[in-house]
Amino acid sequence: MLYYIFYPLREWWFGFNVFKYITFRAAMASLTAFLISIIVGPMIIRWLKKMNFGENIRREHVEALYDINKHKQGTPTMGGIIIILAIAVSTVLWADVTNQYVLVALASFLWLGLIGFSDDYTKITKKRSLGLQPGMKLLGQFLLGGAIALYIMFLTPIPQSLTVPFVKHFVLNLGILYILFVALVIVSASNAVNLTDGLDGLAIGCTIIAALSYSMLSYITGHAKVSEYLNVFYLPGGGELTVFCAAMVGAGLGFLWFNSHPATVFMGDTGSLALGGAIGVVAIMIKKELLLFLVGGIFVIEALSVVLQVAWFKTTKKRLFLVAPIHHHFQRLKWAESKITIRFWIIAIVLALVSLSTLKLQ
Repeated sequence: MLYYIFYPLREWWFGFNVFKYITFRAAMASLTAFLISIIVGPMIIRWLKKMNFGENIRREHVEALYDINKHKQGTPTMGGIIIILAIAVSTVLWADVTNQYVLVALASFLWLGLIGFSDDYTKITKKRSLGLQPGMKLLGQFLLGGAIALYIMFLTPIPQSLTVPFVKHFVLNLGILYILFVALVIVSASNAVNLTDGLDGLAIGCTIIAALSYSMLSYITGHAKVSEYLNVFYLPGGGELTVFCAAMVGAGLGFLWFNSHPATVFMGDTGSLALGGAIGVVAIMIKKELLLFLVGGIFVIEALSVVLQVAWFKTTKKRLFLVAPIHHHFQRLKWAESKITIRFWIIAIVLALVSLSTLKLQ
């Protein structure tokens, strides 16, 4: 929005010319989102406390884990409201609000945030530890995935094919299966971040790293010369997604201020479903879907640990991990919570760097 207000004024003062640069607006979006999180965070946390929207630590079937985390009982949850507000406001202020890709990413983010909010609200008000029925959550996510796939197929120049990282000439055309593929990417990314959100600062820290990576990738995808040089897909207008991703980084840093150990607020499904899905949507639009397995490697590991745990138990009647997701396994091994979180951050940074290195290997 500010682009349309100030950029036309460049004829009066050359300094307003800076608004045409995506890099400037991305930096300002990140800073704005951070400041909004820091300023409104305490007010929202106080409101959550007043409404008794506190975390309910499950005890059934996980007695040992409950003993480790029982001190978190009652900590305000649904803090994803802070993140959603910061990202939405900063994106509207600094991005080109007529850009179709930004509008789709923001709308998807808000839709998944609404699903997450409904889930959190159900957990708290209905005293139901699992929130919404899983089928209802998945239905909302799959509907979004199907809608985005159809939008891409009929209203954008984005190809319905896959390229593989580190492989230069391989292209797989999916045809009608592209709809299912897009839905699976969004559902998987959204729920993987949700599963990771179990330790103070873990999910939001890894999300910041992933969002920063996709901010860079979006800029490259939307830059004709750079994308040609690196032999990657060029999407005219796709560079505006840099601003949206940068807003995620800033909002994440602001939220981490309150979510760092010991956390004074949790994001809940309100934040985790929205953030994971938003990164998935960006990955789809800039044709870096498979790279998400590397960029979001921690999320993949967390989700995979749950799948393996269930499959292993059904097959052998024994547990592969002490507890799943895997971050709780390390808790049971007596690792300090902050040590688990920081080591997972380190792995996430290394995976992000490896992911970015694939650009020179296309």
